[in-house]
Amino acid sequence: MTEANQKPNPTLSITPSRSGIERRYGDFPSFPAALDYAAQGASGFNIYSGRGDLLEVLPYSKLRQQAHATARRLLGIGLQPGDRVAIVAESDGDFARIFFGCQYAGLVPAPLPLPVAFGGKDGYIKTLRGMITSADARAVVVPEVIGGWTPDIIADFPLLFGGSPAELMAHEEKDIPLPEIKEDALSYLQFSSGSTRFPMGISVTQKAGMANAHAIAQYGLQVYPSSDKRDDRCVSWLPLYHDMGLVGFFLTPMTCQLSVDLLPTREFARRPHIWLELIARNKATMSYSPSFGYELCARRGAREDIDLSSWRVAGIGGDMIRPHIIHNFAETFAKRDFNKKAFVASYGMAETTLAISFAPLNTGLRTDTVDLSVMEREDYAQPAEESTETARDFVLCGVCLPNHQIEVRDSTGSVLKERQVGTVYVRGPSLMTGYFRRPEETANAFSGDGWLNTGDIGYMLDGQIVITGRAKDLIIINARNIWPQDLEWAAEHEVASLRSRDVAVFSVDDSQGERVVALVQCRYTDEEPRNKLKEELVALFRRLHGIDVDVVLVPPRSLPQTSSGKLTRARARAMYLNREFT
Repeated sequence: MTEANQKPNPTLSITPSRSGIERRYGDFPSFPAALDYAAQGASGFNIYSGRGDLLEVLPYSKLRQQAHATARRLLGIGLQPGDRVAIVAESDGDFARIFFGCQYAGLVPAPLPLPVAFGGKDGYIKTLRGMITSADARAVVVPEVIGGWTPDIIADFPLLFGGSPAELMAHEEKDIPLPEIKEDALSYLQFSSGSTRFPMGISVTQKAGMANAHAIAQYGLQVYPSSDKRDDRCVSWLPLYHDMGLVGFFLTPMTCQLSVDLLPTREFARRPHIWLELIARNKATMSYSPSFGYELCARRGAREDIDLSSWRVAGIGGDMIRPHIIHNFAETFAKRDFNKKAFVASYGMAETTLAISFAPLNTGLRTDTVDLSVMEREDYAQPAEESTETARDFVLCGVCLPNHQIEVRDSTGSVLKERQVGTVYVRGPSLMTGYFRRPEETANAFSGDGWLNTGDIGYMLDGQIVITGRAKDLIIINARNIWPQDLEWAAEHEVASLRSRDVAVFSVDDSQGERVVALVQCRYTDEEPRNKLKEELVALFRRLHGIDVDVVLVPPRSLPQTSSGKLTRARARAMYLNREFT
C-alpha cells in the first residue's frame, strides 16, 4: 500500500503506556507464552504512517486473537510445524499478525528486507531470492507496497503460498489444533543486513530469544516495574527485518508488556523529525537508532516545538558509534529538553539474538581517546591527549549482560589484558544455535570451547567493551593494522563538506600493486572544488595516518548501504572493481 492510500483514522486512540497487569520481564518459555500474558493487559502496538498519522491500533489482546486465526490459516494451506515462512517485513499490523501466527503454529518466520539500497529492483530481487533459497521457505508473503514484484520474487519456488497478506487472510481459517511450542524449538531466522551473495539465516530458538529479551528488559533497559509511578513506552522506526528493530522494539517490549509506536522504516530518511515528534507527543521513554539517525535529525531539526524530556533511554547501536554526531545531536536538542545523559551505548549482533552489553544508564556517552599510531603498530589502546594529531575517540559500549560473558583474545586464543586490542568473543544463553543448514560456517563461528567469534575487534576498559572495527575490514600496509573506519572517521570529521557514510575505504591488490582506495561522495560539480577536495583528503590521510590513499570521487547517494543503513564496504569495493563508478 502506498502512503497516499493509507488513511488515518481520527477515531483511534493509542494503547496506554500502563498495561494494568503485573510487570514480567520476559520470564516465559516462548514468545507465544509471552503474548498470552501480555494479552491480559491493555498495552500493544500502534502503527503510524511516515507522516505521523495513526493508522492502526493493535492491543496485544487483539493481536493474540488475530495471530491464532492466522496460525490456523497457515496450517490450513498445508504448512507443517518447522516449515519456514519468508515475510517481507513492512512495519505494520500485517507483519505482526503473520509473525506471531507463525509462532503459534510452530512455523519459523524469516523476516526479509524491503527494497532499500540493494542496487535497484533486479539487485533487490536477486538478494531476496537468495534469502528465500537459504531459508528453504515454503511460503512467501510480500506486502502490497511491492506487490507488483511478487511474480519475479517467487518464480519457480515450490511454494504452498506466495502472495500478499490480504491473499493469505482470504484463506479459510480451519479448525486445527495449535501445537505446543517447546523452548528448544526454532523461533525465527534472522538474516544479517549485509547478506547479499551468500545469505545465511541465523537460527534463534524460543529459549535464546526469551533469554535475550529478559536480559535486555530487566538489566539493560531496566524497564520500570508495574509498582513504579512512572511508565515506559517505546517508539521505533527501525526495520523489523533487522535484529535491532525485530528484537529490540518488537519482541522485547511485548515480553515485558510495553506499548510500542511503530513508524515505517522506508519513510524515516525523508521525515526524520516525525520520530522525535512522536516521542514527544506520546511521552515515550525508550528509542534507539544508529548514529546516522541522530545525524539526520540534528541536520534537519524538528518541525514543531517539542519536549523530549521524557526520553530516558536514547540508545545507540547497529554500527560504529560516531561520538561527534551524538554530541552534536545533544547540543542541537538541549533546547528541546533532551538530556544528554539519556544516551546509552550498547553492543551486540544477530548471532547473540541482539544485545550482549549495555552502558550504565543515566551516564551518557563515555569515550576513550587513544593514539591511533600506537594502536596500528602495537595493537594497544594507548591513551592520548585530544590535541594529539593521531588521536581518535572510541565509545565504551557497556558491561556484559548477566549470565553472558565477553573476552578479547589474541590470534592464539589467549585472553588479553585491559587495553590490549584483539578479537571479541562472547558466550551465554542468547547465542544462536548456528547458521541455518550451514554446518561448516557454524563450526567456523565458534571456538573449540564454545565461545562465539564475533569477528569484531576491540579491547576492554574498566569492565566495558570498546569496539574498534571488523576483522574482515582490516587493511595491513607495511606491517601496520589500518582500520578503514579510522580513515572514514577522519575524513568525515575533518572535512566540513562530508557527512557520515560519505566515505568508503578498502584495499585492492591489482596490476598497480596493493593500494588503499577511498570512495568519497562529492556534491560539487565544478572541477576546482572537486580537485581541492581530493587534494585535501590525500593530504589528510598522509598527515594523520602516514599512508597514500587513492581518492575517488563518486556521485551523491551512490555508495551502497545495507537494509539497515550501514555502509557496506564489500559491495563498494566490488562496484569499484567492476568500474561501476566510472
